[in-house]
Amino acid sequence: MDRMELEQALHTARALILADLVAGDVAEADVVSLVEDAVAQRRWWVEQWPEGAGFVAGLIAQDVQDALLERHGRWPLCPVCSQDGDLHALEVEPELGPDPHWACTKQTVLVAPVGSLSDALR
Repeated sequence: MDRMELEQALHTARALILADLVAGDVAEADVVSLVEDAVAQRRWWVEQWPEGAGFVAGLIAQDVQDALLERHGRWPLCPVCSQDGDLHALEVEPELGPDPHWACTKQTVLVAPVGSLSDALR
């Protein structure tokens, strides 16, 4: 995998996470900075393991989710269980793999692919 393909994977991951942040109305400047930090940190990771480029979107989603927990609280909240008053965050499944999805682990259901959270929050 060449440098251009690695950069494309990182830019695609960034766009997917930003789309989910916009869908959840949390794409404020400080949150976007968290995305930029996560992308910068994962750039080194994907340079060391180019075969993992297909996993980088899920990893960046998890990195941003962890950073948001420390600064803003749980994100994204599960739309499946929140109707019942059960406020918990979705998790990325698989944790390390291609085609990452936001998943409700309590109901064991895939909610939306990473980057398509707006469909689940309508």
